[in-house]
Amino acid sequence: MECPGYQEFMLPLLRLTADGDEHKVSAAAQTLADGFSLPPAQRAELLPSGQQTKLNNRVQWASTYLKKSGLLSSPRRGYLLITDLGRSILKENPSRIDNRFLRRFPEFLEFTRKRPASEEVSDNDVVEVDNETPEETIDAAVRTMRSALAEDLLERIHKSRPQFFEQLVIDLLVAMGYGGSREDAGQAVGRSGDGGIDGIIKEDRLGLDAVYVQAKRWEATVGRPIVQAFAGSLGGHRARKGVLITTSSFSSDAREYVDRIEKRIVLVDGQQLTQLMIDHNIGVNLVASYSIKKVDSDYFDEE
Repeated sequence: MECPGYQEFMLPLLRLTADGDEHKVSAAAQTLADGFSLPPAQRAELLPSGQQTKLNNRVQWASTYLKKSGLLSSPRRGYLLITDLGRSILKENPSRIDNRFLRRFPEFLEFTRKRPASEEVSDNDVVEVDNETPEETIDAAVRTMRSALAEDLLERIHKSRPQFFEQLVIDLLVAMGYGGSREDAGQAVGRSGDGGIDGIIKEDRLGLDAVYVQAKRWEATVGRPIVQAFAGSLGGHRARKGVLITTSSFSSDAREYVDRIEKRIVLVDGQQLTQLMIDHNIGVNLVASYSIKKVDSDYFDEE
């Protein structure tokens, strides 16, 4: 079962507070999860950021929207209390409370409008929000843009000259902390003559261990024979560890093979290569950066 959207939690949350007692938000989330018969896996599912469970995040946003509409109040940090307006709404016995329902309250319209309060707006200007919370919407948009960027990077790599691919691999390895200096890595890694590059580099700047590197700018799937030959090359290069990079993909046999052998070999396919480039700012520029902040509860703790 999928975790309900935050709008699905609005009416059950308001009904939960109908007893007039203060309810802790975290405890309310578990009570609502019981009501929806959510299994443990759904209760424990994290947001893409990994900072909070999807359940707690959605219940908190449901409570935020209800508070902004005047149906709930927060008598103290982390607790909810129903208001007189909230009681009157429950007496109407609504079948559902969602963003469209909350539009009747001026406070909610003010909270969700797009433009600053100084600008004139109409009901059509209210931001339509689906069942994903704002954090989830942002995460989804970032993942979409990152995926599109990765595809663009891979396309450009395939169109680049072999010398450029060599430079790219060296830049990435140095950015990740391998190969010592860029000059050291450049001397240790060179073209192999088969559409790729290979070499042996330092595992760290001190050179405490060596890593054999092979990178192939291919479009065909890399199968087990290539990986097996790479494993055999490690001994000849006095290396116990290896990194095999391709702009394409590895067959299942190839991946199963490296899991069974004693030597430590890491396979990096085209998808992972572009993700590493993005993470280490190789071939990409920062266009915009956004910080998402929340209230520092400890700062306001007067106890």
